[in-house]
Amino acid sequence: MRNGSPADRHSLLARWGGVTARHPWRIALVWLVITIAAAAVALGGLGTNQSLFDRLTSGVPSVPGESQTAWDLIDEHEREQAGVLLMVEGVDLTSPEVAQAAAGTAAEVMGIDGVTSAANPYVFPDGPNDPRARGLIADGALDSGGFIMVTRFDSSLDEQHLTTAQSSVRSAYEDLGRTLPGDPEVSTSIGGRTLLVDEILNQVQEDFRTGEGIALPLSFILMVFVFGGFIAAGMPILGAVASIVGGLAALYGFTYAFDLDASVVNVVTLFGLALSIDYGLLIVSRAREELRVVARGRPAAGLTDTEIETAISRTVATAGRTVFFSGITVAISLAGLMVFNASYMRAVGAAGMSVVLIAMLAGISLVPAMCAVAANRLLAKSTQTASDHGLFSKLAGWVHRMPWLVFPVTVGVLIVFALPTLSMQLTNSRYELLPVGSSQRDFFDALEAHYPQLGIAEATIVVEASPDQAAAYAKNDIEPLTGVATVSVDELGDGFSVVSVRTDEGSLSPVTNDLVETLRAQDPGFETWVAGQSADLADFTEELKAKAPLAIASVVSATFLLLFLMTGSVVIPIKALILNVLSLGASLGITTWIFQNGHLSELLGFTSTGAVESMIPPLVFALGFGLSMDYELFLISRIAEVYRSGVSSKRAVELGLQRSGRIITSAALLIVIVFAGFVAGKMLSIKQTGTALMIAILLDASIVRMLLVPATMELLGDRNWWAPAPLRRWHARHGLSE
Repeated sequence: MRNGSPADRHSLLARWGGVTARHPWRIALVWLVITIAAAAVALGGLGTNQSLFDRLTSGVPSVPGESQTAWDLIDEHEREQAGVLLMVEGVDLTSPEVAQAAAGTAAEVMGIDGVTSAANPYVFPDGPNDPRARGLIADGALDSGGFIMVTRFDSSLDEQHLTTAQSSVRSAYEDLGRTLPGDPEVSTSIGGRTLLVDEILNQVQEDFRTGEGIALPLSFILMVFVFGGFIAAGMPILGAVASIVGGLAALYGFTYAFDLDASVVNVVTLFGLALSIDYGLLIVSRAREELRVVARGRPAAGLTDTEIETAISRTVATAGRTVFFSGITVAISLAGLMVFNASYMRAVGAAGMSVVLIAMLAGISLVPAMCAVAANRLLAKSTQTASDHGLFSKLAGWVHRMPWLVFPVTVGVLIVFALPTLSMQLTNSRYELLPVGSSQRDFFDALEAHYPQLGIAEATIVVEASPDQAAAYAKNDIEPLTGVATVSVDELGDGFSVVSVRTDEGSLSPVTNDLVETLRAQDPGFETWVAGQSADLADFTEELKAKAPLAIASVVSATFLLLFLMTGSVVIPIKALILNVLSLGASLGITTWIFQNGHLSELLGFTSTGAVESMIPPLVFALGFGLSMDYELFLISRIAEVYRSGVSSKRAVELGLQRSGRIITSAALLIVIVFAGFVAGKMLSIKQTGTALMIAILLDASIVRMLLVPATMELLGDRNWWAPAPLRRWHARHGLSE
């Protein structure tokens, strides 16, 4: 179906483009005020003295279910809060001086307000020889030279008093470390859940600064090369800065609606940065093209205000339309995450949608306004229109000569890349998210290795029973099970007890997974709730399996409808969805090959956990799908624009690819640079997200957009634009045009 000119000068977007050209400084002032206010909110918190980063949390992804219920019961009924631990290495455990110093510190710590218990091997009558001290001695051996001290706090302490008590305990620990007798190899380290969370939050902030430090300057340098000037290159950066700051303010607001995981900030803001730069690149490129059209070879200084307004109006009516639909499409992709009950996914979805919409609004208002202001500078080097013959039109012509070869080869390559996905294993990492060498990562690695009784149990069972009933349940029903190494029982209070089950196989081993399944199937005659890393992951994956079909169906349906409204074709949306699935599957396959199998670990700077973080597949689907559709819109909008002007389908593909190929390639390189900031970070989940998305973009912008799309367009010919007659008539009346 052909409707003539692709841009209506009287359309809503065209009229808005005229407004941005006539009042550019007013629009810029509005965005300046918004940016300053958003920065004040994100960094100062509206007079609360809490910045966005002060309100972030950290933890494994969780969903409502048996495991989460168990953790909630522990938090509600536990009489003691998470402790602060001191690990000592390189001392003589039989030394009287060591015993005196350690016992003295325990007594000192017990005198701190809010402390409920302080234990080390020297608080028992027989010291390290006491059987009760065995779990507090490294490897349970007196010749190991190591012991640990554990201090716990009253669960009723508020945050301020808990912080004060923990600080006092750490000071006492540090004093002990300085006074312990021994050789120069004596070392001490302090750890605990609070310190772990703090280090994760600090690492997130550091990775955020690293990501922006890489993305912004390198993006600017690349855009200087693309545009051939600093002015044009700076315009997308202005839109990106406004979008980032506005996004941070939106994220701050979301912290009052739900717990916002620290890594969400990195993912969402850098994703928003990538889109902002893409949108700015598209608008500036089209503005330069339209300005050349109205200039007709005349010197740039001769452009009139009316001509500039006409060019900017057409820019917003065409490229602005693509940006608008791209923003809506990406927001729809992120909205699919709202289907899940996992708070992490919902946070990424809600926060991501807000950031994307801010980037889209900046792209169709602030950037065109700046183009109007600097119109003469945009054409400083040339006012000649670009040739329709070049590298990308030649590439399309080459593909058109052998589509039956290009199509199966490229599809085959993507399928091969996707194969490792079939063996993907998921995990919910805890301290493993931090890089080896960080203080808390090393502390918890040592804790798991040398003090297994103090590490996190492979299975934690909350039972609504007395300690005696719980002990009988542990002895009769749990200890005989395959894989069980030790079982301990602690009274939780208020009629609840906790049974801790440890294995020698690891939290996510097949033995532990089978054990958790068996424990959940047991019926001891009272209520039980099984938690632990394996149980947490089982609940999370069940949630993904249950809600993924609805999420995928909603995103696919909405995207199909939007592409149909934009193109009037049912073939193009179906084809776009299939190609996106291929490229995303290939991206996940390569990500699995890298992180699960440990390939490129030295190059990328990570230690493999033997699995992929559980949030990566849904994140890559949502974010990667949105970005893939972004490039689909970039390309198809130009092809459709040319096709509707009366050109054949084959020539429309060649011209569309020539006119958009440079933009798509440049945009992809810019996004790769942005996601390189993810990869350069040290948090494992952020590194995996960045790598997966970077691969998805490289595959999509090269194999899919440059080869597969032209091949399928050639194979289908005019059938690309087919729709059933009733839908064609409906689209003629209600379809979305410029």
